[in-house]
Amino acid sequence: MSIQVSPLNLERYELKYLISPDMVEPISRFVEAYCYMDHFSEIADDKYYTINSLYLDSPSYFILHFKERANAFSFNMRIRSYGAGTAPPYFFEVKYKVREFVKKKRAKVSIPNWSDILEYDTIPDNVEEGSKGNLEDFLRQKITYNVGPVILTQYRRKAYISHVDDYARVTFDRDLRFHEANTWTVTPNEKLLSHYDHPESFEEPGKCVVLELKCEKKIPLWMIDLIRKFGLVGGSFSKFGNSMATHLGIPDVVSSGILYR
Repeated sequence: MSIQVSPLNLERYELKYLISPDMVEPISRFVEAYCYMDHFSEIADDKYYTINSLYLDSPSYFILHFKERANAFSFNMRIRSYGAGTAPPYFFEVKYKVREFVKKKRAKVSIPNWSDILEYDTIPDNVEEGSKGNLEDFLRQKITYNVGPVILTQYRRKAYISHVDDYARVTFDRDLRFHEANTWTVTPNEKLLSHYDHPESFEEPGKCVVLELKCEKKIPLWMIDLIRKFGLVGGSFSKFGNSMATHLGIPDVVSSGILYR
């Protein structure tokens, strides 16, 4: 089976649910009737692989406060890496969200000195053609909003890909950790990482699991059956918003407020 590569331009629905750890296995068994495991989960010892995201914001936290004020629309900017974060590729992403609908533009960068792009606002000659336009857009946004690194998050993901739909994914994210960032790096400092503890759900830090159902245009019937079978209650979870709010000491992070949508 070929490895499915995430497209550089993506429009999809993202339905998010906070679930307890003991729900992961039964939901996984249900999903496996319609999906195969993502390649990177398949080769991981425990079926979870590591994702690091360096989020950007302005000195006045424009993106964070815009997220707080917005009724429906929000966006974020990040550089993403996988595993230890010490080797290419790196992905420069701008993610726009209108309620549950997401439009994501990403650029793949395969050079080790990726930070030079952001330090000098220049695009290297060897960036693949399909990524060049998105990278130009990323730099325009960086300059427009005067953004720099503010927080680095890390979590572990188990992922499935549908074999009965053109595009559908199911992911489980756990062990969300974060630390403040002020340099261009996607390699976490293990001494600084702190667990995000969801105060209303589970007793132990890091035990919150985020289930995401992702699909294009129309929600598959099997996803609707999954939601009903397990009594899932819709909400959302912003890794950027909640990590930033926890770091800055903003109260009621996971109430029904905007950061939770």
